[in-house]
Amino acid sequence: MRGPRGSVENLHPSKDIVGAKSSELGGKRVALCITGGAAAYRCPDLARELMKRGAEVYAVMTEAASKLITPELMRWATGNPVVTELTGDIEHIALTTGDDKVDLVIVAPATANTISKAAHGICDNAVTTLIASALGSNIPVVFVPAMHASLYVSPGVQRSLEELRAMGGEVIEPWMEEGKAKMPDVSFIAERVAERLTRRGQFKGLKFLVTAGPTREPLDAVRFLTNPSSGKMGFALAEEAWRRGGEVTLIKGPVEHRAPHGVKVVDVVTTEDMYRAVEAELTNTGYDVVILAAAPLDYGFSSTFNHKLPSGLAELDVKLQPRPKISMAVRKLAPKAFFIGFKAEHGVSDEELIERAYARLLEAGMDLIVANDVGRESRGFSCDTNEVFIVDKERRVVHVSLRSKREVAKAILDVAAEKMGVGG
Repeated sequence: MRGPRGSVENLHPSKDIVGAKSSELGGKRVALCITGGAAAYRCPDLARELMKRGAEVYAVMTEAASKLITPELMRWATGNPVVTELTGDIEHIALTTGDDKVDLVIVAPATANTISKAAHGICDNAVTTLIASALGSNIPVVFVPAMHASLYVSPGVQRSLEELRAMGGEVIEPWMEEGKAKMPDVSFIAERVAERLTRRGQFKGLKFLVTAGPTREPLDAVRFLTNPSSGKMGFALAEEAWRRGGEVTLIKGPVEHRAPHGVKVVDVVTTEDMYRAVEAELTNTGYDVVILAAAPLDYGFSSTFNHKLPSGLAELDVKLQPRPKISMAVRKLAPKAFFIGFKAEHGVSDEELIERAYARLLEAGMDLIVANDVGRESRGFSCDTNEVFIVDKERRVVHVSLRSKREVAKAILDVAAEKMGVGG
């Protein structure tokens, strides 16, 4: 079924296009898993786009997919045999073990059915079994959901996607148009595949410490002061650093998100807790990169009550006291670490936002600072999207326009990698 790595297995005429556009995927093997969604008709084009960038592509199809496009069409498109069922050749093992294993599995289109099965480890066809084997073999698995919008946003599908991310899977977000979650252009998908494969291992050997989420300051046994931070930005940074090969520790406030299984998680509640956790990690471990993406409270109550205060009080006077500033301790604890901080403002101009961020960078001895205005629509706490300005020590600014926080995380780490001189 397969020849030596880096070779074109046979002289099938379809393979004349391999490397026609670029060699960025040269020597890479990609398993294209096709499920029974209407977007399956675009898979021959996707396969050939990957091939034009140098990849060898192996199609794996569900029975439902075979009713929409024939396996013979995918055989023509890829020049390789197509897997439609598992046989005595144990195709799912052949594709995920040994020197000739695939470098990446892409599931496109990924239907709600397949996403849900994969999230729960169900192996009832060639595609779901290959996904499970790939995840168990530490092979990147990329899902490209495509379905009606109502299905995509349904709690079950979203929960399953989060489960897959926690297992190490990656999701290329669909394009929301005309009430549908559509599969993106094949060139966009191929670009993401190339990005995923070329950056894999970029941060190998580097240790990352990331903070995420809010903190809480208790008033009494049931009430507390906090902020709306969701931790999504910090989780996205931790996940992206881990995907690029970094050894990641995530110190998180009280949020419910799950980190990938390869990330060490430290749970904290108060700002003092987070400060002590950061202090302990930096004292005991030689971190190469520190990213403070959390939103710890600057103030807490001067005194607290260990019981629930009665709700009928006519008046309650409380005092707030400053809490320790974590960003001001990092440089002393980790003088050689590459230090990335965040600066959130509300209702200021871009110029003022950048100026305040730069002042904080100098004050704390950061290498980069990421500034955003949480008062702007779709850019605040709890949003899935963000717009940021990345400022360095020379006051050079990189503007990252509004996009998903996962994409923002990639942009931040791209800038950091360049500053650190890390290839990828």
